Amino acid sequence: MSFLSPSSPTLFFSTTNPRVSLSPTSTSSSTSSFRSRAIFRRLPYLTFSRAANAAAETFEDKTRSSSSTTLPVSGSEFGYSRAFIDAVSEQDLLSVIQREVEAGTLPNHIAHSMEELYQNYKNAVFQSGNLHAEDVVLSNMRVAFDRMFLDVKEPFEFSPYHEAIREPFDYYKFGQNYICPLINFRESYVGNVSLFSEMEQQLKQGENVILISNHQSEADPAVIALLLETTNPHISENIIYVAGDRVITDPLCKPFSMGRNLLCVYSKKHMNDVPELADMKRRANTRSLKEMALLLRGGSKIIWIAPSGGRDRPDPITDQWFPAPFDATSLDNMRRLVDHAGVVGHIYPLAILCHDIMPPPPQVEKEIGEKRLVSFHGTGISVAPEINFQKATASCGSPEEAKAAYSQALYDSVYEQYNVLQSAINGAKGLESSTSSVLLSQPLQSLD
Repeated sequence: MSFLSPSSPTLFFSTTNPRVSLSPTSTSSSTSSFRSRAIFRRLPYLTFSRAANAAAETFEDKTRSSSSTTLPVSGSEFGYSRAFIDAVSEQDLLSVIQREVEAGTLPNHIAHSMEELYQNYKNAVFQSGNLHAEDVVLSNMRVAFDRMFLDVKEPFEFSPYHEAIREPFDYYKFGQNYICPLINFRESYVGNVSLFSEMEQQLKQGENVILISNHQSEADPAVIALLLETTNPHISENIIYVAGDRVITDPLCKPFSMGRNLLCVYSKKHMNDVPELADMKRRANTRSLKEMALLLRGGSKIIWIAPSGGRDRPDPITDQWFPAPFDATSLDNMRRLVDHAGVVGHIYPLAILCHDIMPPPPQVEKEIGEKRLVSFHGTGISVAPEINFQKATASCGSPEEAKAAYSQALYDSVYEQYNVLQSAINGAKGLESSTSSVLLSQPLQSLD
């Protein structure tokens, strides 16, 4: 992939907003007790998503009072129409979709996708054993439908660098609350959590951090943010995601993308889908590249990038998931960009396992509007120590050899970490899957 080469752009995904100021809950205290209180304010459904866990009852009384609404937003700020927000039952909510179709304000294909998404989301939340599943589904889906319908009526256009929209409607919290009930936190893990604290110190010193990662689902940004909410809220809210054009054009995905810090690019996988638009896409990628360079020169930026050019997909024969191969040229271009920023930069390999939450289609699709499958499942992320280019390529005899060796070193680290997460989550071995290089923990268990 080659987002960093304007002539052959690629998909990157990243989740940080370097220009968004942190909320008081993220900066005024670093104690675990403060973060535990903050998590309830930001994520009122955290407990509900873990209702199947033995500790769920502990939190029911604490969170019941906040379960009636997903976001603290005044009525006038909900969007174009309050029809979805005012729905008091599943029947009401779905009937609004039909009324808007009949009124000609909602295209049939989008309406069908919304109905399909509702059923899939409902099944996933009920699968969790959530005692308040019905309320959670209705609350989250009526806000989601309101945001989707608003974008149909008044389409939002993303700039090359998009900062998360936090007011008057908080799209970041909206996305967090929506994905939270899909995560089985009891079976979710973070590898080498202390390294994220190391990154925060580097960011405070004005240095840049780059996360080289595999990419599994549209839920990746929310999963990363949720798993780091209690330990590293600064990272959760400030990652910059390099995002492919599909997540900023699909009406069912756009509202979630609006809550993330994005560098928007066109994926080279879809560069020539419409030949007459190819030049426009390349020019847009050039603008995004310039934005990235400016951000890095300012320092204190953390950017998440998937140099595979898209989401991981299962092997068609074995049906096994594994990180897709990295593009060595894209990685080398990113490294050079970091080196030329005039600011100290650190490149870390990061693995993520969350494909069951929202798996992609089996094959890459050209058409916008993929079917959204949703499930309740454990997730995991892991980071390994940064990999120094000079050390990783000391024995290489040419620039091309060095480029390939560095890419392989990063990929091998991600692959190793992914296997540990796979053993812990899908192999049901939990913390016992820890190795000498990947120490697993469950930060959110501190809330129990």
